[in-house]
Amino acid sequence: MSVVLLTGAGISTAAGIPDFRGPDGVWTRDPEAERTSTLSWYLGDAGVRRRAWQMRLESRVWEREPTRAHRAIAAFAAAGHDTTIITQNIDGLHQAAGSRSADVLEVHGTARSWRCEDCRATGPMSEAAARVRGGDPDPACPDCGGIIRAQTILFEEALDAQVLDAAFAAAEACDVLIAVGTGLSVYPVAGLVPLAAEHGARTLILNAEPTPFDGLADEVLDGDLQERLPAVLDELATGSIRGV
Repeated sequence: MSVVLLTGAGISTAAGIPDFRGPDGVWTRDPEAERTSTLSWYLGDAGVRRRAWQMRLESRVWEREPTRAHRAIAAFAAAGHDTTIITQNIDGLHQAAGSRSADVLEVHGTARSWRCEDCRATGPMSEAAARVRGGDPDPACPDCGGIIRAQTILFEEALDAQVLDAAFAAAEACDVLIAVGTGLSVYPVAGLVPLAAEHGARTLILNAEPTPFDGLADEVLDGDLQERLPAVLDELATGSIRGV
């Protein structure tokens, strides 16, 4: 049995990482903050970059600990279950919980490392953040002096075609797809749920708010996802979940 976990911001809020589009999301409360995630603004406005670096310091993504749900997914895969994690998150918490990097498809990239726009040098985000804390509000590339940014996909950028192709292939081939902590409003990732259903997968949705695909899903799960997801994975592991 092959299982796809499609994860969104809701799985990481318990780790202290806010979402962006939810009722109390970063962009909901402060639409101007969206500029820090827009390529043209980031590259063209030093003030936007300085704000982006301050937001990174405040979030400290690279210091966050995985949640119970992240660890349950990692344990499920470690027990020998064929598992693919397709995540919209950039926090790296699936790998921090023990999931193999080969099993994690980070559709929107990662905030745990930086990349130079000019020479493509890279490094850990913690090092760049230390420079900001040391008084450099907009750190330049240590190799060429170019603009550096998180290795995330910004607005105005295309998603990584290889990652996206792998995600669609996994959704088409899986027996079960569980969407966890995602409102399923952002495409093309949201389209993975109907794609999996079309190819015969059992689809389950576990999210705090209703999603556009609740009517399509075989089961919409309620409750705290930090409690409910580990229980669902245990049911899958023992073969006791309905319809699988």
